[in-house]
Amino acid sequence: MKKLFEETNSLDFKCYNEFGLSEDLLMEHAAACMANFIRQNFSTKNTIFIVCGGGNNGADGIVLARMLHGEFAIKVFLLDDPKTKIGQLQLERAKRIGVGFVCNFETADIFVDAIFGSGLSKPLDGKYLEVLNMLNYADGFKIACDIPSGLGFCEFPLKADVTICMGALKTILFEDFAKDFVGEIIVANLGIANDFYESESSSFLLEKHDLHLPFRTKLSSHKGNFGHLAVICGEKKGAAILSAKAGLSFGAGLVSVVSEEEIVLEPDLMQIKIIPANCTALALGMGLGGVASQNLQDIVNLKIPKIIDADLIKNSEILNFLATDIVITPHPKEFVALLKICNIAQINVEELQKNRFRYAKIFSRHFSNVTLLLKGANMLIAKNGEIFLNAFGSPALSKGGSGDVLSGMIGALLAQGFSSLDAAKNASLGFSLASMNYDKNNYSMTPSDLINLIKDIR
Repeated sequence: MKKLFEETNSLDFKCYNEFGLSEDLLMEHAAACMANFIRQNFSTKNTIFIVCGGGNNGADGIVLARMLHGEFAIKVFLLDDPKTKIGQLQLERAKRIGVGFVCNFETADIFVDAIFGSGLSKPLDGKYLEVLNMLNYADGFKIACDIPSGLGFCEFPLKADVTICMGALKTILFEDFAKDFVGEIIVANLGIANDFYESESSSFLLEKHDLHLPFRTKLSSHKGNFGHLAVICGEKKGAAILSAKAGLSFGAGLVSVVSEEEIVLEPDLMQIKIIPANCTALALGMGLGGVASQNLQDIVNLKIPKIIDADLIKNSEILNFLATDIVITPHPKEFVALLKICNIAQINVEELQKNRFRYAKIFSRHFSNVTLLLKGANMLIAKNGEIFLNAFGSPALSKGGSGDVLSGMIGALLAQGFSSLDAAKNASLGFSLASMNYDKNNYSMTPSDLINLIKDIR
């Protein structure tokens, strides 16, 4: 896992105050990282056009121009005169060695966005929007310095091929609205090891090596060693069946579909009319529809882990479950409804999507027993104020039934003895990484394809 930070100014100041590292020195290292990326990935025949704002992000761009001047053909477009002393100093240094400055937008092979970075605090207008539009329409490779300019403050920020983030990863780069704009994310080392630069954080980025699959290491075993998942079937029976099949493919020793009506199941799944006494985990809510369970309070009282999804999350009955150790997996619309039911916030989906980290954290602090998995382009897993982010999601998963597969995977890990938080993290990673192994057109993947891919996660 890697730490995520809402802001890094405080980390920069720690470097100044505790380690005697000057602003100038950190800026030199930031620009050096960008310069090295360009040297390693492009020919000196490539032309570079750097667009600079008036703040320290623009100063980073000016330093970059100085470092590459003489190796590459470089031109710098200053949108504003530097407003800071360090920026003015960097401009003087660049001019002394002959860096070329221009007054208009020009074509190039490589474009560097050093306009705002994390220094932006209000919506963009005028010349800034005009330049961003020109950058986005220009042919060439685009590098964002720290954060794509306009991200979170206009509809079309810079669409970067790579974002070189300064010092540490920032949460804004992993909001859903950022996914189409940040490109590859690289962290620039500012001249000090991460352990010294970074501070404590309550938000973390999950990596592939954080996945722990439910491999069976005990040779002498039977199905009872690997849990019994019960999936409650509602009005839309296919949802429960998908969850059950996913649970079986993700290691549960036995999976039963609970339904009073006779349903057609594949022979490797069982049907039962009541929740079995030997059940070790319960999945419910998927495809619940208009079917109201007659014994929800009895289910609440069952001392087994539960995964709750879909329709039940929007039902006021969910309040009875929130004092227990459960996993809930809402999509944004369901989570907005849940926040209202819980009297936490009355917001719309648009407001949530602008502040996913914030509302996930608030909810998890209200209900510390609950593990929240908020679905989206990037999945957020929140527990007691901590956030774990899965950024491996792909548009191939944007299809009805995918969430039912995820619920079944979580249920399978709960049945096998994983904690609620570990079940949500590992099922989420397995779910996303399995989809990355799909080798056909991304629009064509079905939930059944995904269930098959679970068996061969790499």
